[in-house]
Amino acid sequence: MNPTPLRFDVPPFVLTGRVYAAVLNHVAQIRALGDAVNRPPYKAPPRAPALSIKPRNTQARDGDAVEVPAFAPALEIGATLGVVIGRTACRVPVGAALDWVAGYTIVNDLSVPLASHYRPAVRLKARDGFCPIGPRVVPAARIPRPDALAVTVRVDDAVVWHGDTGQRVRGVAQLLADVTEFMTLQPGDLLLLGAASPAPQAGPGQRVAIDIEELGTLNHTLIAAVP
Repeated sequence: MNPTPLRFDVPPFVLTGRVYAAVLNHVAQIRALGDAVNRPPYKAPPRAPALSIKPRNTQARDGDAVEVPAFAPALEIGATLGVVIGRTACRVPVGAALDWVAGYTIVNDLSVPLASHYRPAVRLKARDGFCPIGPRVVPAARIPRPDALAVTVRVDDAVVWHGDTGQRVRGVAQLLADVTEFMTLQPGDLLLLGAASPAPQAGPGQRVAIDIEELGTLNHTLIAAVP
């Protein structure tokens, strides 16, 4: 667990500790649900951004070890793009939304495997260390196309997932515009584009590395929880 704010070399330099993660934002996730997306508890595909919250206790640094709870044989690796807010964002227009972005980073939105994406249990997504971030924030000016970055997930050096930041229900600009329509984001807040589907898994004793084009590699290890 990281009890202190994460600091980087890009303004606003210090993250606030508030992390909002888009849920069901990958087109493949919606397709995988099939007809179930129109039945309870979903009843329909999301019409507005669906978000989960990663509290500060979940945040970990590049290279940290993350505990896997004893009741879970493995965790889902939620490789995703982290969007660092650069100035107060309220009802930002989609056409200029990227002007409110300070930079981008790599995030692993870890989770105990979920039976349902509808109102996921906090105890499965908000455990200590379940949000590794880093290794750095890259200035937005250096990332002109945030929706077209290659993403690779490796477990113990073996590639287990490869894709990109595209094929989202809402890309970075649209997500930022739609979220700030109903809530204000502050400098240093982190908005996650949302993990891709299907999410690979890893268990205790394994090493996880997430590469995102132009952003570097986020590394961490998974360890068994201390009884």
